[in-house]
Amino acid sequence: MKRRPTPTDAERSRLGPVERGLAGLAWPALPGSPTVLVPLGSTEQHGPHLPLDTDTSIATAVAQAAAVRLQGDSVLVAPAVAYGASGEHQDFPGTMSIGTEALELLLVELVRSLSHWAGRIVIVNGHGGNLRALAAAVARLRYEGHAVAWAPCTTAGADAHAGHAETSLMLHLAPHLVDLARAEPGNLAPLAELLPTLTAEGVAAVSPSGVLGDPTTASAGEGRRLFEQMTDDVTTRIRTGQADRTGRLLKPDASVSGVERGRGE
Repeated sequence: MKRRPTPTDAERSRLGPVERGLAGLAWPALPGSPTVLVPLGSTEQHGPHLPLDTDTSIATAVAQAAAVRLQGDSVLVAPAVAYGASGEHQDFPGTMSIGTEALELLLVELVRSLSHWAGRIVIVNGHGGNLRALAAAVARLRYEGHAVAWAPCTTAGADAHAGHAETSLMLHLAPHLVDLARAEPGNLAPLAELLPTLTAEGVAAVSPSGVLGDPTTASAGEGRRLFEQMTDDVTTRIRTGQADRTGRLLKPDASVSGVERGRGE
């Protein structure tokens, strides 16, 4: 599946709010009390074969696809928050992390601002390192009375970082940014086994290439399947999910106290 070409200014003027995105609208064009989806990603290393904005690209694409499916509900996609909490990747050039404390404050102030005119706000998260800040910020905002929640870009059984899943997704979304000639297997141990060292010393301590998983098995077809799965999941959570104590939207078949695992969760 090829990416849609970027529309010209003339074409953008004829597109509806969903297709244009929030940033492409003048303020009088905004519908009253819309639902606003905010993609939350990161700018960090993703091995020698994927771009630094992988998490942001995936979160943005999922939010845009979900908005199209929900467009009868006046849903708009905000510009992505492209900087997150990525300290575990700081040993690699290109990583730009603002840390947990700064990200929490950014999200709190952003949602407070959006709440002046948005009816509902859903943060679509694409990076697991953002979770502490995201959970703390959304819990605080909900206590203040703001209509905000969050949903993860998640798939069952995905490897941890820059491996089969993320490489497949990027081969589907932006194949021209993937350098498969440089793809190589990284550390294949289960994340639970790596987590103590990773948390204490960073990703470089467990994988010199920055890869946790095997990107050599990736394919665009698998990326399409994973992307549809993520989009279905996020759309369902937004439509019918109930929020847990951190504001995470749970699927209807998941208990509020249950634990879900995947990208961004």
